[in-house]
Amino acid sequence: MLVLVLADTHLRTDLSKLPPEVWDHAAAADVILHAGDVVTADLLDALRAHAPVHAVLGNNDHDLAGTLPAQLDLDLAGVRIGMIHDSGPRAGRPARLLRRFPEAQMVVFGHSHEPVNLAAATGQLLFNPGSAVQRRRQPTRTLGLLTLTNTEVLTHEIVPLS
Repeated sequence: MLVLVLADTHLRTDLSKLPPEVWDHAAAADVILHAGDVVTADLLDALRAHAPVHAVLGNNDHDLAGTLPAQLDLDLAGVRIGMIHDSGPRAGRPARLLRRFPEAQMVVFGHSHEPVNLAAATGQLLFNPGSAVQRRRQPTRTLGLLTLTNTEVLTHEIVPLS
C-alpha cells in the first residue's frame, strides 16, 4: 500500500499553490494522510478524488472543527498508525507519543513544518512530512511517502519538492 503523507498545507482558497508533484503522488497513492492545518475542506475533497483521505484537526482548521477528529488510530495494511497534529516540543516527544498511542507502530504528526523520520528507542516510528507549501526554516518543501504491507512499514521517506 502506497501512502501519501501531508501536513501543514495551510491552503485557504487557491489549491494551485500545492506543487504539481503532490498531485502526482496523490494520483499514485492508495491512501492519503493529512496531519492537520488543512484549513479548507476543498483540499480534502480534491485529494479524495485520488484516494481515500484520513485527516486530523490542526490548530488553524477553525472551519473544520467538528468535522475532523483531534487524533486518529488507524490500521492500514495491518500497520497500526496514530495521527495527531501537534506532538508538542521535541524534548520528551518519543515518550509522550508512546503514552498517547501505545499500540501504534508509527505516529504521524505535523505542526512544526519540520520533517521528522525517526525510529524511537521503543521501536515506534515518528513521522512528520514537513510542509509541501510553507517550508519556513527548512531548505525545501516536503511531503512523506510510506509503503506498508503485511503489518510492516517497508519504507518511510521524506521527499523534497522542487
